[in-house]
Amino acid sequence: MEMIRNSREPKSDRHVLATVFAIGGISLVIGFLALANPHIALSAALRGVAVWWDILFPALFPFFVMSELLLGFGIVHLAGTLLDPFMRPLFRLPGVGGFIVAMGFASGYPVGAKLTSRLMEQKLVTRDQGERLVAMTTTSDPIFLIGAVSIGFFGSLQAAPALAVAHYSGALLLGLVAGFRSRASGDLSLTPPKPPGGRLRAALQAMHRARIADGRPFGVMLQQSLQSSLTLIVIVGGLVVFFSAVLDLLLHSGLLLLFRDSMGELLRLIGLSPKLAPAFVSGTFEVTLGSKAAATVPGIPLVDRVAVAAFVLSWAGLSVHAQVAGLMSRTAWRYLPFARMRLAHGILAMAIVYAIWPYLGPSAITGSASIPPPGMNAMVPGSPHAVLLPASSFFSSAAWLPFTFLLTIAIIIAAGSVAAALAAIRRGR
Repeated sequence: MEMIRNSREPKSDRHVLATVFAIGGISLVIGFLALANPHIALSAALRGVAVWWDILFPALFPFFVMSELLLGFGIVHLAGTLLDPFMRPLFRLPGVGGFIVAMGFASGYPVGAKLTSRLMEQKLVTRDQGERLVAMTTTSDPIFLIGAVSIGFFGSLQAAPALAVAHYSGALLLGLVAGFRSRASGDLSLTPPKPPGGRLRAALQAMHRARIADGRPFGVMLQQSLQSSLTLIVIVGGLVVFFSAVLDLLLHSGLLLLFRDSMGELLRLIGLSPKLAPAFVSGTFEVTLGSKAAATVPGIPLVDRVAVAAFVLSWAGLSVHAQVAGLMSRTAWRYLPFARMRLAHGILAMAIVYAIWPYLGPSAITGSASIPPPGMNAMVPGSPHAVLLPASSFFSSAAWLPFTFLLTIAIIIAAGSVAAALAAIRRGR
């Protein structure tokens, strides 16, 4: 046994050493490019700051604070007890996962990762469950998907139905498949025990216990929520600025030409235009730049551009990956399974776009085979890529937040009821 342990140590050391050298080498290259092209780095960094301050800060900060308060007051525990009978047979996740899924869909990345990290720290979910939950909840929020991508980049709401269905249903299908694959582990019973006195009473008791366990007065809880949320939002901003600068530097230096050309050949093999390759390259690093590049490629059928935008939104970009990794750094979460599921989500979202396009595309909705070119781009305020979004469009998009939350809960309850009924039938046999 000692020999086996000793034989594993050199391999582990070599892996750590190779990782350190790789990260160090990449850092040296990026640093050299920044010194050689300071004007490009500064311009890209300023654009990243504008996106963070005008878009991400007001969009994410309230959700960060709200998530801390919801955990402190035990609301997450209450919702978890109520959703437990539906989440277990459907996704093989405890009921608290249902609340995280709804919050993640409504508020966008990386709020789902923040909530999941807290659940893992409180031992409410295991590592496997947390990894699946983070992968399923790393999604765009409806304001960005509808207001920025559909209206701002594509120039019309007509692309929104197919894009939204592909993106969110792809995440749910991904969680469903991952849950079926994890059933061999046997870490969670598909049928939760029936609490004495009814589930509602048990949910209220769970909320009360969580509040007592937290023990902080409201003033202290609010102050600490604001402090931790400010720290997180600054980290998110730093990552956005960093990846914005890195992408511009790599594009200007030509180091991504091989990646772009290889992606073009791959697209040609699967029947898509190589002109879409720059959108994949930009989307690999940053979701906003990739979505805009996909929407504005000239001479490409609309369905192909929407499919690429769905891939970029679902992959989410290395900038979001870094945000998620930072939020999950204090847990046993692993990055490689997350990256694989993000890639699978992107491919699945593309396939769903092509499958539903005859039913939800512009030609099926309005009788028109195309939508106007995005000549009057109207992204949300502060974007470096477009002018301001009209207030009426912005607030109509914001109305999708509570709708998305409630719709997600309704879908979980409906699908979970069907899954529970099927499980009961199998047990009866």
